[in-house]
Amino acid sequence: MKKLNIKIKFIAMIILTTMISCSDDFVDVESNAENSEAFFNSEGDYQNALIGAYDLLQSTYINVIMGEIASDNTLCGGENATDVIGFQEIDDMTHTPVNSNLRDLWSWMWAGVNRANYILEFKDKTDFVGKDQVIAQATFLRAYYYFELVKWFGDVPLIIDQRILFGDQFNVDRTPKADVYAQIEIDLIYAASVLPAIQAEQGRITKGAAQALLGKAYLYQGKFPEAASVLEELILTGPYDLVTDYSTIFEEVGENNIESVFEVQYTDLEGAGFGCLQCSEGNVAVGFNGIRNYGATPNSAGDIFSSGFSFNVPVQEAYDAFDIDDLRKDVAILDIDAWATSTGATFGTGFEHTGYFNRKYLPRKRNAGAQGDLNLTNPNNYRAIRFADVLLMAAEAFNRGSIDDSKARTYLNRVRRRAFGDLLHDVTSSGTTLTDAIYLERRLELVGEGHRFFDLVRTGKAAQEINGFVTGKHELFPIPAIEIELTGNRWTQNPGY
Repeated sequence: MKKLNIKIKFIAMIILTTMISCSDDFVDVESNAENSEAFFNSEGDYQNALIGAYDLLQSTYINVIMGEIASDNTLCGGENATDVIGFQEIDDMTHTPVNSNLRDLWSWMWAGVNRANYILEFKDKTDFVGKDQVIAQATFLRAYYYFELVKWFGDVPLIIDQRILFGDQFNVDRTPKADVYAQIEIDLIYAASVLPAIQAEQGRITKGAAQALLGKAYLYQGKFPEAASVLEELILTGPYDLVTDYSTIFEEVGENNIESVFEVQYTDLEGAGFGCLQCSEGNVAVGFNGIRNYGATPNSAGDIFSSGFSFNVPVQEAYDAFDIDDLRKDVAILDIDAWATSTGATFGTGFEHTGYFNRKYLPRKRNAGAQGDLNLTNPNNYRAIRFADVLLMAAEAFNRGSIDDSKARTYLNRVRRRAFGDLLHDVTSSGTTLTDAIYLERRLELVGEGHRFFDLVRTGKAAQEINGFVTGKHELFPIPAIEIELTGNRWTQNPGY
């Protein structure tokens, strides 16, 4: 992983029990790799296993792109109506338990849980200085992967400090999501108590990341006092602030900046292919978001992007949601016609072409030989939790919990003052009017970052904003059919599927 200066990814993958490929199942485990007598005998073993647990973060690109496509922010796009049919189904709210992309998400997040649990299963085997840091990072990672699983699928099996091995699926039940959230809280409280505020190696998890995810988990459950408390502590004591220039956040110079609370590291190392997208060290979503058949004169103003596959295209309504003087508008969403007119760039159009692209995560030309998305190794980090998100979560908690609207306005307006570069656009409302202002601000500030669908679901607004959304069904996604079959059909499917 970029910024983690340990080049042992493939060694770590070999020794871990969850060996995933694009055809892997929830319980796909290579049992001859689990010889604990030969492993976890040194600090190096634990660090190697930890890097393997981190590695599954890179596959969360699919969570991000599908979280946008499922929302009202974007259309699926692509080359045609059958290009990545799983994405198309999610966009149309016609997805089923045999959706291959949902199966990928399930498998990859479970691989992350299993890798973290592998470390925690043997956490007491060998002592060394700093082992508590390894255990705390593994604990955070387990919570992160579980948060993604419960967010997408609701009730999921809860396995603590042990791997799910082949055969275990016949004895494992889905756990109520309230119990899964309770374990997420325990894990994150522990991680926050152990991890430092700043790590020596960029990309490693910090105390602030644990606090932010804990606050988010509270918010998703409607635990507003708890969310307000932990998020305000992070705001007041953490080493974070808003970057002054919003336009720099998603460029290479903006990676791991003062606003980045938790960032998934990507690099341009080879290793990906369409037969194994999760093998990529690059951010696959960036290539999928890219402008189709993009071209520009070398060294011209337009020669900063490279071509992609035109998925996840923003809609006109999302672009128009910004005020005309909002400095974020053209940083977040690229108006390709205006851009081509001003720079002389050329482009092609794909399916459901809207005229807009997710500029935050477009493939950039970072050097003369850069190929961007086409080799699936684009090194654009994913800003998983930004300080702006923390401020807006805190604003929501203080407002919706009827705790302190004054504080809610303070945190909301910190974000708006950067967005407009002045104090003239401050929100002064209270109550439900303030709530609506916070919801809108989350959409504007975080557009293109994969949060919108889940914000609409948890606030009860999905049915009125998303075409085809069925209340009582689409709040959750279906458990992949093969996973239910592997349990001997002991699990029940999510409602409506």
